[in-house]
Amino acid sequence: MLKRAGLLLWALAPAFCAFSPAQSPADLVRQAVRAEIAANAADHSHWLFYETDKKPGDGVVQWVAQTGMGDVTRVLRQNGSPLSDSEQRSRMESFIHDPAAQAKQRRGAQHDDRQAEQMLNMLPNAFIWTRTGEEQNSILLHFRPDPGFKPPTWESRVFAAMEGDMAIDKTEHRIVSLKGKMISAVKFGWGLFGSLEPGGWFQVERRLVGDGIWQITETHVHIQGHALIFKSISDQEDDVKSRFQQLPSDITLEQAMQRLMAIKE
Repeated sequence: MLKRAGLLLWALAPAFCAFSPAQSPADLVRQAVRAEIAANAADHSHWLFYETDKKPGDGVVQWVAQTGMGDVTRVLRQNGSPLSDSEQRSRMESFIHDPAAQAKQRRGAQHDDRQAEQMLNMLPNAFIWTRTGEEQNSILLHFRPDPGFKPPTWESRVFAAMEGDMAIDKTEHRIVSLKGKMISAVKFGWGLFGSLEPGGWFQVERRLVGDGIWQITETHVHIQGHALIFKSISDQEDDVKSRFQQLPSDITLEQAMQRLMAIKE
């Protein structure tokens, strides 16, 4: 996520400074947010990885290869049913010969990047932060909603209704994990457009996969309720990525497909 270029240079310097004992918990979060945005703006790497993505009625097990034109996916199993090699290849060929599908995927990724950056920038101000300790090479922080914060968007209202914990890597100042639980209901349009109930939760885990490159390895979302305008928010999803391998920066869609088909599961 967050591969936008053109970040101001002044944002880079604080991202790589050592943590200071005098820093407040909110300042630690601000530093981590700057580190995330700066590092991701400079990251143009492509990766191959194994993914298990479980959603109600739509579970897939697949290999994914990233390219500059989009991600090529070799679906091994869908909803528990294995796909033949010919069906796997046919699906990939359909994508790599469909510029409209590639453009749609890129637009979706760019939208996700913008939303992710907006949510990251909210972190220091939307919550009251406390430092709870350290674990291995991570600083542990707890967050709860700041009653004085006014969420700017309907999406951010869901995020701002969470309480949870964050772990920040002490060396690279990157977010290692973020998990939260909804502690209050969120109603949209006085409930006319849906509502989300307390008790829903999310968890994101990340790890270092290359030289300064961090990737999301686990995403779990279990939100209770339904919102007509946010179909994705009410989805129940468990996504796990593993077996990361870096790909050439200039890899083409066709080369990515051949690389995927050469893998023996």
